[in-house]
Amino acid sequence: MMMKFQQQEELENGGGNGGRLCTITEVAPPRQLKLSFRGESFEEAAGGELFTPPLNFAMVDYGIFRSGFPDSANFPFLETLCLRSIVYLCPEPYPDANVEFLRSNGIQLFQFGIEGYKEPFVNIPEDKIREALKVAIDVKNRPLLIHCKRGKHRTGCVVGCLRKLQRWCLTSVFDEYQRFAAAKARVSDQRFIELFDVSSFKNLPKSFSISKRYNQ
Repeated sequence: MMMKFQQQEELENGGGNGGRLCTITEVAPPRQLKLSFRGESFEEAAGGELFTPPLNFAMVDYGIFRSGFPDSANFPFLETLCLRSIVYLCPEPYPDANVEFLRSNGIQLFQFGIEGYKEPFVNIPEDKIREALKVAIDVKNRPLLIHCKRGKHRTGCVVGCLRKLQRWCLTSVFDEYQRFAAAKARVSDQRFIELFDVSSFKNLPKSFSISKRYNQ
């Protein structure tokens, strides 16, 4: 019988000022994982069941995915990803239905409450972006889904900074950002990504490359 529990912690930045950066909710022990990245439609081969991915869903790297906010219609699709973790970038509480989905699938929730301001009043908290990146690049947390509300701005900033860790050129980083943000692309987001300093990230995992297959 699987024991279910909830645990919350606070991650503090290096300055030791006690600022709350992240809420972690561990809802159940992780299950055994088996990954499959097949280039086929979202349809179960045996039963013919159609799966609906969340808005703006895409694969970022092996074991790392991105999307807008998933709802109950997306849960069957998310189950096929065998997720270990979700990085949630909004300040609002996670809906009860989503929490129950995490609990029943042994998925850990990392919440970074980044407000969704509109230009010209955008304030991107660098400390929370850094902590979200630390979660994303830790292989123990993968397979992992990064999402905000629409999968455009907050998710785009995290993924853009992750691309800088992977040493993508800025032209490619901005092209990817704009592909998801479309008409809603923000100069402030792209400037944040451009100025983001990745030099403090040391000892990146060897599997952290789009060219290498993710291993469990």
